[in-house]
Formats: sequence, C-alpha cells, structure tokens
Amino acid sequence: MKKVLFLYSEISPYLMAGIDRLAIDHGVEVHIVRWPINPEAPFHFKQIPGVKVHERTAYDTAALRAFAKELRPDLIFASGWVDKAYLRVCRDARDRGVPTVMCSDPSWRGDLRQHVAVVAAKCWLPRTFSHAWVPGPPQAEYAARLGIRRANIKHGFYTADTERFVRMEKEYTAAKAVRFPHRFIFVARYIGLKGHQYTLSAFIELCEAGQAGDWEIWCIGTGELQGKVPEHPRVRHVGFVQSGDMGAYIGQCGVSILASMYEAWGVVVHEHAAAGLPLLLSDAVGARHRFLQEGRNGWSFKAGDKAALKEVFRMMMAKSDDELREMGRASAALGASWGPEQWAATVMDLIAEGHG
Repeated sequence: MKKVLFLYSEISPYLMAGIDRLAIDHGVEVHIVRWPINPEAPFHFKQIPGVKVHERTAYDTAALRAFAKELRPDLIFASGWVDKAYLRVCRDARDRGVPTVMCSDPSWRGDLRQHVAVVAAKCWLPRTFSHAWVPGPPQAEYAARLGIRRANIKHGFYTADTERFVRMEKEYTAAKAVRFPHRFIFVARYIGLKGHQYTLSAFIELCEAGQAGDWEIWCIGTGELQGKVPEHPRVRHVGFVQSGDMGAYIGQCGVSILASMYEAWGVVVHEHAAAGLPLLLSDAVGARHRFLQEGRNGWSFKAGDKAALKEVFRMMMAKSDDELREMGRASAALGASWGPEQWAATVMDLIAEGHG
C-alpha cells in the first residue's frame, strides 16, 4: 500500500474531495497534518477510510520529523513554505530520496518582492522540493523561477468536488427553465481583498438608478468586515454556510460573481461553473483562465474598478433568460472538465515519477 503525507495549513472540502478519491479509487493510505481550524471557515469533514488527520499542535519540529521518518511515505506534499517544520520534514525526505511536492498558489507578478524571493529561494528550495503542483500557468511560472524544473511542475492542484456540483446543475435545470432566478451569488470571506465594498456599492447604485431590474445579490460568508458593508433591501447577507448546504442557495441564484482584488485561483469559480452558473469575475481571479470564456459564459472586469463592474452587471442583466440559460450550459461544460478523479490520478503520477 502506498502512503502519502500531506503537511497542510488549512484543509478544505475540495482538498478532501480529491483525497477521498485517492484513498478509495487507488487504495492509498493518507496522513494529513493540519493547522487549527480557521474560525472564519469552520468546515466539517466526513471520515474517510484510510485517511488519518493529525493536529499540527501535537508536534514540535523534532517530533514531526520523527513521525515522518517512521511513517516512511512514498510522497510528501507541503502547502507552501510558511511552516519551517514542514520544510525540515521535506528536506529530510529529499535526503532519503523521497519525492516532495510544493503545493503553491501565488501567481508570478514580477514585482520587487517576488524577485527578492526568487533569489533567496534558489539557495534552499530545490533542496527541499523535487516537484511543484500549482493551479495554473501563472503559478507554474513562479514555481519555475523559484528553481523547480518545469518538467516537475504539475497543473490542476485545485479542484472542486465536481460531481456534487454537476448534480446541482442537473437538479435545478427544470426549475431554471421555468423561471431563471435573477440573483447574483457572491461566496467569499468578508475581508478587504474580496471586494465586497465596491461590489455592493456598484449594485446598489444600479438599483437606485432603476437599472437593475428585479435582480438581487446574495452574499455568503463571514469575516472581519461582516456587518460593515453596504446594506440594501435587494442585498442579502446569508452568513457562513457549510459546503454540504450550499446547493440550496445555488439553486435559488442565477449568476456567480467574484470581485476579488487578488485571488490566486478561486475554487468557488470552478464549483459555480460546474453548477451551471454564468460568471462575472475580476481580472485578479486566477480561475478565470480555465473557467471563463469572455462573452460565452460571462465576463471579466478590472479589479476594483466600480465603473467597469457596473458595466458587466448591466450586460448580464440585459440578457434574456434563454441567453442566461445558454451561458449556464457553457459554464457547466467548462466546470465538468476537471475533478477529483483527475486530481487523484495526478498524485499517482507523482508517486510513479518520484520512484521511477
């Protein structure tokens, strides 16, 4: 039986969807070391046979290194390079010939800070990680500049629980054929980077100018800015929703919006595409590269530009219900193109490459 160790910060429903397939479809024994649960995203996870979760707080550096050595995994993943103990474990594993994978989502932007990081990382990163697994091309470019061989960089690290969201698309097709819901859904933590302030301000201004028809916007999430963003009768603040309960809201909404000032990827985009929602995405959302085709299933706009956002709001709201349904079908096709099965197969490829 193959063993895989994940050294992680915050685990998520979409990560667990891939691990579920890894354990069940491929019989891999999976161990996850995780940081404490984020109070802004207190997800509940089902138990998966063959998967054991370990709390990071139970290990100091020496104990974590000893645990990994005794476990003898065939492959180790680490989320970025913030946790120094995780890096020590990976460096130990590299010395033993075990492949180690940096899971990284920062995009290459070419600013001064990243150039400095590249110079510093080349001294230690290739001795710590043999491979990198990234969401898409902008992240792959950064990983290569950090010193990972391009041949050892895999794409598609993030995946939605695609099957579940595809089921939602099929479940709500009939109801949306009768009446397409004129509601935007905005799923994001209430923090400055997610753009709630200018998004809601733009939408409310359109409502007050009589340019929003009968449309509404529903915001789902929690965070430090909750209760501090614009209010309006057509704006609903739902609060935090467990992943398993999200379908009830997706079924009542017609279009997904993510207006982040910076979003390395944004798995919610994949989820909502697979569920058949047209998309409005800021140009700072990495997932648009894979799941948005301009004019076919939505539009992008300049992050932080309220005028540009109001324009795409108008464009979407001007579409007929039949056109909106067609855009939703295009989203569904794009969203179904990648999922946990392919994710788990990539892990198996990494095991084979590392021991080839």
